[in-house]
Amino acid sequence: MDLKRFTRGPLLWILGIVVLLLLVTQLWSGGGNFKQADTSTVLEQIRTGNVSNAKIVDKDQRIELTLHNKITVKSGDAPTNMIQSDWVTGYGPTLTEELNKQVGAGKTKSFTTEVPQENFLVGLLVSFLPIVIIVLIFLFIMNQMQGGGSRVMSFGKSKAKLITKDTPKTTFADVAGADEAIEELQEIKEFLQAPAKFQAIGAKIPKGVLLYGPPGTGKTLLARAVAGEAGVPFYSISGSDFVEMFVGVGASRVRDLFEQAKANAPAIIFIDEIDAVGRHRGAGLGGGHDEREQTLNQLLVEMDGFDVKGGVILIAATNRPDILDPALLRPGRFDRQVTVDRPDLEGRKGILKVHGRGKPFAPEVDLDVIARRTPGFTGADLANVINEAALLTARADQKLISMDTLEEAIDRVMAGPERKTRVMSDKEKKMIAYHEGGHALVAHALPNSDPVHKITILSRGRALGYTMTLPMEDKFLATRSEMMDQLAMLLGGRAAEELVFHEPTTGASNDIEKATAVARRMVTEYGMSEQLGARKFGSGQAEVFLGREMGHERDYSEKIASTIDEEVRRMIETAHDQAWDILVEYREVLDNLVLELMEKETLSRQQVVEIFSSVVVREHRPSYAGYGKRLPSDLPPILTPKEQSANGSLTAGHQDALPSGDSA
Repeated sequence: MDLKRFTRGPLLWILGIVVLLLLVTQLWSGGGNFKQADTSTVLEQIRTGNVSNAKIVDKDQRIELTLHNKITVKSGDAPTNMIQSDWVTGYGPTLTEELNKQVGAGKTKSFTTEVPQENFLVGLLVSFLPIVIIVLIFLFIMNQMQGGGSRVMSFGKSKAKLITKDTPKTTFADVAGADEAIEELQEIKEFLQAPAKFQAIGAKIPKGVLLYGPPGTGKTLLARAVAGEAGVPFYSISGSDFVEMFVGVGASRVRDLFEQAKANAPAIIFIDEIDAVGRHRGAGLGGGHDEREQTLNQLLVEMDGFDVKGGVILIAATNRPDILDPALLRPGRFDRQVTVDRPDLEGRKGILKVHGRGKPFAPEVDLDVIARRTPGFTGADLANVINEAALLTARADQKLISMDTLEEAIDRVMAGPERKTRVMSDKEKKMIAYHEGGHALVAHALPNSDPVHKITILSRGRALGYTMTLPMEDKFLATRSEMMDQLAMLLGGRAAEELVFHEPTTGASNDIEKATAVARRMVTEYGMSEQLGARKFGSGQAEVFLGREMGHERDYSEKIASTIDEEVRRMIETAHDQAWDILVEYREVLDNLVLELMEKETLSRQQVVEIFSSVVVREHRPSYAGYGKRLPSDLPPILTPKEQSANGSLTAGHQDALPSGDSA
């Protein structure tokens, strides 16, 4: 515990008050100047006739003696002629009898018995001391919960942090990969700095901006950049800071936060993870008096209620916009909803350059290659890649971050650190090599699969080995043919195990899980089933007590459910057969690949291309599965608009092959 905080905090005062009360109680209930003595010593003094006066305090079970001579009763005590002893059971009759003898002999002047009356103040202290201690401890605990200092009992005060000029600033120059979001927030900044420009044409400032997207894409970073650029008071708070153990605290803190912002308008309020208080009302256990719902109601009123004062902009961030209350998302509250998605190739390049500032890179390092190497990475992932590379460089006592180090950092972020201590037998290594080789060979032979970038049988994280494929460019749509090729690639490892070892292993469990999920989405969500057609099965709504974000509500019959299962099974079996045919056709290539893997353990893209040089990529033939129509076998390839302008219009045969209502 910090000594300075302890001395300034209330705990020291609590301990001092308790000690003072105990001392006062002891003084008022003490036994005067008497010294404590053993019962045997008291009995000896009585028998020798050395007792002048004696008093038995009946209620306290104590005997007090005044002696004729000053003697030392206990070792280390000052001499005194007044001693006392506990009234020990069994000695009572003996002490009384001896005292009566001494009184009769004239050696003891008096012998009395007293029943003392309890001191009213002492009794009051004894009765209320536990209550006082409990209250003081409670106040101390609440003081700690409220942040200490002068915030005792200030439950309804906002916990928002005011960003001042002394706070290290983050600007828009520190943000990359989110150009659209920056443009929207730049306009907010301009309105706050020059409102006349917008008011001249009757434009009103947006009351709220909602930033939503996957975790790690830079929503909070954008808010920090707004704080650094705005030049107005900026209040930052988390959604979880509103609601605590006391009823009404959340709504009170919302009121206090907006009162502070309105008093310093124009101002910006930033609420991080707003889904903590903005969830859909009526979802979850608890009724209309749920504390979280009261907080949300107050937030709705403050954003756009009856008493509206301008000059306060609310910026909120969440990665769960689907569970927010509709009243919170309507125009007039959150006028703008900005998607902060995973960065594309150019965005990743910019993010890598931002996080690479000031770091010593080797001359051969090309961040553009690293950007192509990391599709689907968020800004947080890319920052972690650069940091991991710097840590690996320092661990190896090197001065420059090399390309190999960056490649290793990417693998660590994607799959975890390499498990060098895991020892596997040659038989298991061979199984893993054939499994990964099956993935790679099928992916290479199919026209819609991404190119194989790397194959390894080194254990990393939870994976015993992995095959990495990387797209040539960012993709936002997937065709049925591409998804079928993805299924075949996922099942290539299991097919290789069955082909070589004549039985599958447990290593394909994750592949089967992914393949089943892809096939089920193709049938129930994407309408890619020939038998069921373009229909959506399942509403995705959950029971109320699950919070509306979990579960799957079935809106189809048992017969349709059986058909869905059959379609999923058929797609997986079709993909498995396709992978099996490729592996059987190129079994010799698969064996050569496994030999190289057993020797080198990791193969790069160039090495894989050399081994697969004899593999012929299968022809791409798309199908209109949803309509049950196949393209004719003599159909010429589909041309791009540029190719069409060079070669003339589409052939009549191609036009006739299109379904009615579609056009080239």
